[in-house]
Amino acid sequence: MSAPNPSANLVVTVKADQAYYEAKFRHDGKQVKLRIGPAWLDRDPATGGWVKRRGRIREGYFDQRRAQQASVEIVARDVADAADRERVERDHKTNGVSFREVARAFLVWQAEVKGAKPSTLADYGNLLAEPGVPRKRRSGVMDGHVMAALGDRPAAKVTTREIEALLTRIAATGVSPRTVNRHRQIVSAVFGYGLRESTFGLPSNPAKGADKRREPHPGPLAYYRVEEVEALARAMADGRHRTAREYGVSDAARAAQAAEDLQDAEMVRVSAYAGLRLGELLALRWRDIDFEGQVITVGRAISAGVETTTKSGRVRRVPLVAPAAMVLARLGKRPDFTGSDERVFCNTLGRTLDVSVLRRRFRRAQDVAGLRPLRWHDLRHTYGSLLAADGVDVVAIQAAMGHSALATTARYLHARSASEQAARFTRAFQPAELEPVR
Repeated sequence: MSAPNPSANLVVTVKADQAYYEAKFRHDGKQVKLRIGPAWLDRDPATGGWVKRRGRIREGYFDQRRAQQASVEIVARDVADAADRERVERDHKTNGVSFREVARAFLVWQAEVKGAKPSTLADYGNLLAEPGVPRKRRSGVMDGHVMAALGDRPAAKVTTREIEALLTRIAATGVSPRTVNRHRQIVSAVFGYGLRESTFGLPSNPAKGADKRREPHPGPLAYYRVEEVEALARAMADGRHRTAREYGVSDAARAAQAAEDLQDAEMVRVSAYAGLRLGELLALRWRDIDFEGQVITVGRAISAGVETTTKSGRVRRVPLVAPAAMVLARLGKRPDFTGSDERVFCNTLGRTLDVSVLRRRFRRAQDVAGLRPLRWHDLRHTYGSLLAADGVDVVAIQAAMGHSALATTARYLHARSASEQAARFTRAFQPAELEPVR
C-alpha cells in the first residue's frame, strides 16, 4: 500500500510588492516549498498586513480556497514525479538508460552543440518521433517505427539483430531503400553520440553491423530548358494556376493576387537564372543585390521558418546574369518593400512566404503549362545544367552554386552534348604541326 501524500501548509510570500501563495510540506525528510501563484490580496494600509482584495478574482490569481485546492494537486504531482524519478533511477541501475533517453539527449546535442539547421532538427525529430504523434503541416501521424521498436529498450542491450528486424519492418511498408537507410542512419547516429558520453555506458554501436539497402543509382539530373522556365513563369504571372474559387471578389483583392502571381513568376526566373536554393531566395534582401557590380551576395537561408546560414555555412557571391538582373529590376519598381533591409520575395505584409503554399502554386502552374512535374529544387539544377551545357568550367559553377565538393558539381556535366564532348576530345588527340625542315 502506497504512503499517503503529505499535507501542505499554505504560506504567503512577497516579491516586488506582489503576494504569492506557496505550498510548504515535508517529503522524504526534506522541506519542500512550491509556488502556487499570485495571491488575490491587497496590502492593508492600517496594519501593513495582507487582506482579501475586493471584486471578482482575476484569471491567473488565487484566493485562499483556490490556493488550498491547488496545493493538494501540486503536492500529489510532486510526490508522483518523485516516484517516477525513483523508478527511473532503479531502472538505470538495473538495465541502464533507455534508447529513448539517449535519442532525446542526441537531439538536444544536435541543437545546442552542433548547431544543426532547423530543417535538419525537424527531420531528425520526425524519424525519432513517438508512434501516433500528429505531423506538423502535414496530414496523418508519424509512423514512429524507431521508437516503437527501440524506445523502451535499454540502449546497452539493443542488438544488431533487433535493428535488422526494425529495418525489415520499415521496408515492408513499401518505402524506398533510401528511406530505410535514413532510419538506419539516425539510429546509428544516436548510438554514435551515446558512445561519446561515458555516462550512458554503451558498449558498441549495433547499427553499424546492420546492412544498408541498395539504392538505385541516381539518373541524370532533371532540369528545364530556358523556354520551359519562361512558359512556367508566364503561367504563374497570368494566374492560370488559380482555381475559380480563389479569385478575389474586390478590386483590391484581385490586385493583390496579381502582384502575388507576378512575384511567383519572377521568383521562378531568379531561381533558374541565379541558382539560389528556395531557402536562400526566401531570405534574400535588397541589400544583397549589387546591380552595378553584377553580383548577388548569398549569406542566409530560411530553414523550417527560421533564418539561418546557408547550407554550407559560407557566404558566396553569385554572378548576376542579365536575365536575373532584369527580373530583379522589375521587382524593385513595386510600390512597397524595396528598402535595403526588406525581403525581395515576401507576402503582402513584407514577411516570409509560406513554402508549402508556394510549392502548391508551383505544381499547379506546371500542370496548366503542360510541363514535366519537376521539383522547385530542379530550378537550381536547371541553373547548373545550363551553365555546364554552355561549357562553363566546373570550378566556376561550383563557386557560384556553393557546393562544398567538386563531385557534387560534376553531376551537371551530363548536360553537355556527347557530340560537343567528342569534338573536344578529338582536338586533344590531334598531332601538333611539325616545323618545316630548313
